[in-house]
Amino acid sequence: MTEIERIVIRECVSYKEAQQAVDFLSDHEIEVSGIQIVGTGLRMVETVTGRMSYGRAAGAGMVSGAWFGLLVGMLLGLFANPDQDPSWTTLLLLGVLWGAMFGIVYGLIVHAATRGRRDFSSRSKMEASQYEVTCPVPVSGKARQKLAEMPTAT
Repeated sequence: MTEIERIVIRECVSYKEAQQAVDFLSDHEIEVSGIQIVGTGLRMVETVTGRMSYGRAAGAGMVSGAWFGLLVGMLLGLFANPDQDPSWTTLLLLGVLWGAMFGIVYGLIVHAATRGRRDFSSRSKMEASQYEVTCPVPVSGKARQKLAEMPTAT
């Protein structure tokens, strides 16, 4: 399969701006099925959300373990024999309880294993410094003309 030749029809400083350009073209009945939004100058940005202590590690482990336990409890409840096994609600509660306990232990073990080398929690995301809206050559002229009519964002 051959690659379709593309032309950059708009350069944008934010993803939202690039998205608005494609939406504008779509609203004005330009064929958008071959359009791409290409991020360039990618970088990873890690935002520190707080200090990680044994208490926070245990709390985070408890929450994730409780969710997993809820899932296990629901699955057990689906396949349980109602005449011989505990009620569905009991299985859910036991799943959450056991999941939370194991989650606490796991969270503490994982935090202790870092030995203080990473005493913070964070979120990571990818960002681009610029976005290009590219278009297949056959549609590029019409798309550029229409984008020239696009009102500037306020």
